[in-house]
Amino acid sequence: MISQTMPHGGGPARHAAPDVVIQTSVLTKRYGTAVTALDELTVVVGPGITGLIGANGAGKSTLIKILLGLLEPTSGTAAVFGHDCVTGGFAIRTLTGYMPEHDCLPPDVTATELVTHFGRISGLPATAARERAADSLRHVGLYEERYRQIGTYSTGMKQRVKLAQALVGDPRLLLLDEPTNGLDPAGRTAMLELIARIGTEFGISILVASHLLGEIEQICDQLVAIDAGRLLRADTISSVTQASAALLVEVDEGVDLLQAELVKRGLTPAPFQRGLLVQLAGDETYDAVRDSVADLGLPLSRMEQRRHRIEELFRTDPALADEPRADVPGSQTMGAPSAS
Repeated sequence: MISQTMPHGGGPARHAAPDVVIQTSVLTKRYGTAVTALDELTVVVGPGITGLIGANGAGKSTLIKILLGLLEPTSGTAAVFGHDCVTGGFAIRTLTGYMPEHDCLPPDVTATELVTHFGRISGLPATAARERAADSLRHVGLYEERYRQIGTYSTGMKQRVKLAQALVGDPRLLLLDEPTNGLDPAGRTAMLELIARIGTEFGISILVASHLLGEIEQICDQLVAIDAGRLLRADTISSVTQASAALLVEVDEGVDLLQAELVKRGLTPAPFQRGLLVQLAGDETYDAVRDSVADLGLPLSRMEQRRHRIEELFRTDPALADEPRADVPGSQTMGAPSAS
């Protein structure tokens, strides 16, 4: 049941994490005969902060709606905290908070009025709902602005209102659909830090649907990657981004000279970003690179074992796994956000 009080200024009560938060089995959702949004998706999500990633139209929002019991699957099953999403939708919604992607806030009410309303419909008495609303708005940084009409808020403030209303019912699970949508870099950073605090300080499990892969790497413990409704991979972030069998070498100048020298030493360097990728064959690879750089008198700026990146999951050609990218670090995307 929903607790009736919230620690003053602190946010939701800390919850004990279950072993399984979300579970699906051959989950399929079709719209007519032409569109398959989810295709036999089988996955188990544990506690923590999980990134749900996929390109435009991959099925992320469809999955969230099924998990909330708002949309029935064509076949297969889905459960949240052991409650079946078809027969136990009401129970699931008492245990979850949902932050939708799109701007859906009424402009002519205050943040306090809106969040209190959501507290009331979640089952809280009037006084408790007002207290919880104040604490939720304090937690997301809107306490001083809580009596302003939402129509006067910036995009970042509106996103925080949506997060506050998702928190007010003291959920065990937050479902966040593109929570940084429309925010500038500073706003994205602040929102991500807030989400991370919610997950770590209050023990709330969080599913973050995002097309910004750098965000997922920054705050999530695990990820679920889907493509055209099918599961690509479900794993921990650390496993997905583990070190590869390649050494990344960057020099301030003389890349071509270094490449030629490494070839003479029996290595197979390949151009990558501002340097070279060299396949690792043991400690002798490090020695050969070091000696080559020293013999040529080149200014070495970087030499480290390269780590995999999340976007490599979505490249169908293995030869493209190390293709140079022009992305700003931490801002990799797979297309515009979608309500897919």
